[in-house]
Amino acid sequence: MFALMLCIVVPAAALAVEKQTDYPVIYSGGSYPTVKSGELLRLFIDQDQIRMIRKHQKEPLVIKAASVTELSYGQEVHRRIGTAVGLAVISLGVGLLVALSKSKKHYIGVVWDAGDGKKGGLVIQADKNQYRGLIAALEGITGKKAVDSDNGKPNS
Repeated sequence: MFALMLCIVVPAAALAVEKQTDYPVIYSGGSYPTVKSGELLRLFIDQDQIRMIRKHQKEPLVIKAASVTELSYGQEVHRRIGTAVGLAVISLGVGLLVALSKSKKHYIGVVWDAGDGKKGGLVIQADKNQYRGLIAALEGITGKKAVDSDNGKPNS
């Protein structure tokens, strides 16, 4: 009897707890003058809005999904020359290998129209392992297709 009750209660409890995924992002710039470039935010995607919460701040920055007019994404690729020079002092081979490696940063842009003539936008830097999922989630709630800012084509 106890085992049967556990079989019913545990799945019901698991369904009752709604798992909410958040994405760690870095604010790169935009319409929020109180947020500094380079500041770490936690981005939450709800059914009808995008929320960003700053560390030690209770009031989130909110963008209504229906007000989003554009989504874009792009990459910044650069070589690790500074690190390579530092390592070349210790070992020329390791320094050369690092000089040949590349580093990528993934950026996502969001533009919105809040109504009454107020428009806004922001650019966030997303983790390399999460930016595709974040773009898909943003496309899903906004109904907009993200455009690759490097070549101007929609996300495929």
